[in-house]
Parts: sequence; structure tokens; C-alpha cells
Amino acid sequence: MIDCTEASAIETARAIAKGETSAVAECEAAIARIEARDADINAVVVRDFDRAREAAKAADAAVATGEAKPLLGVPMTIKESHDMAGLPTTWGVESARDFIAQQDSLVVRRLKAAGAVFLGKTNVPPMLADWQSDNPIYGRTSNPHDLSRVVGGSSGGSAAALAAGMVPLEYGSDIGGSIRIPANFCGVYGLKPTYGIVPLEGHYFPGTDGADIPLSVTGPMARTAEDLALAINLTSDIALPGAPSRDLKDYRLLVVTDTDLAIVDDQISAAVERVAEQCAQAGATVARSSDLLPNLAALHGEYLHMLLTVLAVRDPASDYPLPGLPGWCEMLDKQARARRQYRALFEEFDAILCPNAGVTAFEHTPVPMRDRKLVINGEERDFGEQFGWVSIATYPGLPATSAPIGQDADGLPIGLQIIGDIHADHTVVELARLIGAVADG
Repeated sequence: MIDCTEASAIETARAIAKGETSAVAECEAAIARIEARDADINAVVVRDFDRAREAAKAADAAVATGEAKPLLGVPMTIKESHDMAGLPTTWGVESARDFIAQQDSLVVRRLKAAGAVFLGKTNVPPMLADWQSDNPIYGRTSNPHDLSRVVGGSSGGSAAALAAGMVPLEYGSDIGGSIRIPANFCGVYGLKPTYGIVPLEGHYFPGTDGADIPLSVTGPMARTAEDLALAINLTSDIALPGAPSRDLKDYRLLVVTDTDLAIVDDQISAAVERVAEQCAQAGATVARSSDLLPNLAALHGEYLHMLLTVLAVRDPASDYPLPGLPGWCEMLDKQARARRQYRALFEEFDAILCPNAGVTAFEHTPVPMRDRKLVINGEERDFGEQFGWVSIATYPGLPATSAPIGQDADGLPIGLQIIGDIHADHTVVELARLIGAVADG
């Protein structure tokens, strides 16, 4: 396990602005960390160091003229599925091996406008469709905490680069836990934003250019909650409301660990309950049940139907039965009703606290997801059940933060999922910060 003590994105930007360091120095230090640490991890699979050095020089010149930007000179990487002009975008698929993006994605443009210096792109599973990041083009990414374990997916390389201290900031995407699961497995922070607030422009399958994908979002990943808050402000289409308070005693929390969704390892349940008790001791109102909570298992079924429909539309080899227009409209109606159910819940609570998954990082495996099993509390379970936890936020389009809250007996990170109401992105990020402060205290 790598002992990561590198500065956050905000700390790095402040140091550059004050002249305590330079963009070039930070760029070279990040490159050196990647070259020294990534051989066994294989996180940064597309490297763009020469252009990064030029961008860092330009950032230093801007600082010298008094220019101020929130990320001016800060080195970062980004998930391989985001287009960057002149670099490959393959989504880990052999047929797209030779595709070179002609322009930057919208997220990349916005982060560059804020001063970020991009060093390259990080690894993914094929079609962004697994909880381990291994593909025929770039190979397998391993967890910095234990190289025999997966990093999660599909933003797996992103989480690994953060956890190993290579860079302070990343940007991933999420439709089936692809930000939250890697953050959970690698012990970093990740925000699945409210659906639709960050356009997907430039985050499409290589060579395509269509409408934003239902359920899918792109969002930031970092080693601090504060960096998440900054990054979502820089990339969101709307001005998001702030968190209601910076004191835990003002929050109303609903804790969910025991449902019909999926079994949870006892160590993870205990960690979530420990956090809930810490919140209660800090003055927060903590409940463990509510009649307002929707039928999570029923909504999970609707999520799977919508997800598989969306994926099948874009996969000519899929045999999943596609609905006609009336069927699709009925699916949208059900999703809208779910959102209204959650709106009523969030009139009584500020957030839901629950697991991201019922397991910590599992061992690398060649077994495909449809056949994969997990052993949880000594019981063999179908892997697919675990998508129940991420569907709570994904199906109704709610924001959710994954925050590290401890380790299991093997030293692997345990994460907490914090889910809030539509557009309450800063609430779930601020809660991650407050809970982290209580846990550290």
C-alpha cells in the first residue's frame, strides 16, 4: 500500500498562486510519481507528458502576469472515455483501437479553462461495463492497496491514480456505479452528480455523436471532498445550491444497511453504523427506517430494465427485447414517479447513508460479470445483486458521494455512499467532508 501524502488540487493551486511552487515543478513532480509508481498499477495508460509540460509553462506565464484561475497549473488525468484532441479514445474496445479524438470533451474544455494541466488518460474496462478495469488494449489496472485486487470500474484507473498519489484530481463517469465503486474500492472520494447537470458532450462511444445517454453522468473524483466541490462547480451547467449547513448537528440522516437489495459484508455494515453513531454523537438526527423510503427492490428492477434497454440500443449484438415508444414512455413515467417519491423523502431527510456495495475490492478474475460470484459473510452470491446499492441513486438521477470511512480486516478501503435530493450535490459533498472530519477526530 502506498502512503499518499501529496497535496490536494486546491492546495496545489494555492501554492502555485502564492509562488511557493510552480506549475512546471508540479507537472514534473506528477510525471515523476506516475513513472515511479505506475509500473505495477497501470492506471495512466495514455500519457501526454510533452503537451502537459507546455501547458505548465503557459500556466506559469499566466501566473506571472497576475492571472488567477481556480486550477491554474494543477496537474490531473482523466478517464480514457473522455475525448482529448489528439489522443485515443477507445473505451477499451479493440475495434476502436485506432480512433483519435479531434477535439476535447466539454468537461476537458471547462477544466482547461480553469487552468488544469492534463498529463494523460486513465484505464477502463471494455465498454465501461465492469467493476474491474482490464481490457485488450491497455491491460489490467491493480489496486494500490493490494495489487491482487481490482480497482473497480469503470473509472478504475482514475481511482487508482488518485489513491497512489499520482495526481490530485480526476474526472470519471457513472451509470452503474462507475465513479462510486472505484472510489469505494480505492479509498478516495467520488461524486456521481445529479443527472443532466454536466453534459456528456465528448463522452460518447468513439466516433459517435448523439444525445446524452439516459441514467449516465460524468463527475469528479479526488482525494478530498473540497476538491469534489470545486470540480463540480467548474463543470456543471447550473449554479448548484450550497449545502444547508457546515455543522453535522443540523443534518437529518436516514441510514440504510438492511434491505432486500443485496447482502452486505458485516464489516461494511459495522463501518456504516459506526459513522451513523458518530454523526448522532455530533448532534445529527439519525433514523434507521422511514415509511417514506420507496420500495428499493422494486425500483431496482425498473433501473435494470432501463439500463439494459439503453445498453441494448447501442449494442447491435444484444438480444435484449427493446420496447416500442409507448413502452419507453411508460418507463419514463415510472422513473418520474420514483423521483417524486424521493422528493417527499428528502423533505424529511437531508441524505441517505448506505453502502456503495456489499464488498470491498475483490481479487482479479477472468470470470465475466454474468457468471461471477462473490462470497459475502461466508455465503456465495450472484455478482449482479450488488448493483442494487448503486441503483438507489442512479435510477432517480440523484447525486451521490462515495467517501472513505475505514478499512476491512485485510486493510482494504470501505466507502460510504451519501445520497441526496436532486441538485443537492453540495449537500452530499459537504456531508462527506463533515463525516470525514468526525471519523478522523
